[in-house]
Amino acid sequence: MEGSEFKSKRITREYRQTIHATPEKVFPLLCPVREADWLDGWRYNMIYSVSGLVEEGAVFSTPHEDEADTIWIVTKYDAKTHEVEFARFTHNQRTCLLQVAVKPKEDNHSYVDVSYTYTGTTQAGNDFIDNFTQETFLEAVTFWEASMNYFLETGKKLKKA
Repeated sequence: MEGSEFKSKRITREYRQTIHATPEKVFPLLCPVREADWLDGWRYNMIYSVSGLVEEGAVFSTPHEDEADTIWIVTKYDAKTHEVEFARFTHNQRTCLLQVAVKPKEDNHSYVDVSYTYTGTTQAGNDFIDNFTQETFLEAVTFWEASMNYFLETGKKLKKA
């Protein structure tokens, strides 16, 4: 908007997870459909996917309390390099670029490097960024890490406390 006084805020948060399985076992779980198998509270609506699973160009949404659904577009999906990237849009709020790379670690384990870059598109989005503390971020990504490890060990979801 020309002449607008709005100044967008941006924040990037990164974390390296350690998952107790090989990248070949971990990477397929980074899919909205498969995530429902292992992450307690995960809900999604697949809007478009040829295969029915994660793939480049797939589109899905996730509901959030007290705001519009977030629309996700898979902008990169590389099963050979174990990298996936999502562009997320929450109407009248914010965008997010989520990048995930799974790398081999010794002892048949994996590193999962996660990066979220949020950009406010309105004051409400900037307010979200102001409240997206390092502690809030770590709570989410460490629960994700614990949940995936629990699922890979037991075949069950780790319940949120």
